[in-house]
Amino acid sequence: MSSLTKRRLKNVVLFLPNLLLLSVRLMADSRVPAKERLLVAGAIAYAIIPLDLIPDMIPFVGQIDDVYLISLTLLRLMTVTNPAVVREHWSGGGDVVEFVGAAALLAGKLLPKRIRRVLTDRVEISTRNGSKPILVNQPQPSSFDSIRDSGP
Repeated sequence: MSSLTKRRLKNVVLFLPNLLLLSVRLMADSRVPAKERLLVAGAIAYAIIPLDLIPDMIPFVGQIDDVYLISLTLLRLMTVTNPAVVREHWSGGGDVVEFVGAAALLAGKLLPKRIRRVLTDRVEISTRNGSKPILVNQPQPSSFDSIRDSGP
């Protein structure tokens, strides 16, 4: 793993508390559909419970699956809710929509394929013709870099 990837991973994991706070705020917003609130609640519970697919007791590595699941859940929420609702509740720096997409892509690259598939299957959007993937387009790297550079 390159030093740039390690630095990005560290910054993404350090944003986990902001993602959790955002998720809690979205659960209280009446503009978020009930089904999406349940998925957000499930992602919060998954992140809080220390024993999950990658135990949280392992520093940084244990939080990658948490960041991935919360990011996917928020990406899904933004496909059925106006992204402005999510932006309204964000207290971190930069554009949350771009950050969440970049965090999901980075965390997804670092997770083992089996774990990534288990988590992704839980939040894909079902349609009549099958499921719709959440991660389709890669966000602009420059936006993520500016968030990364403003971190600790």
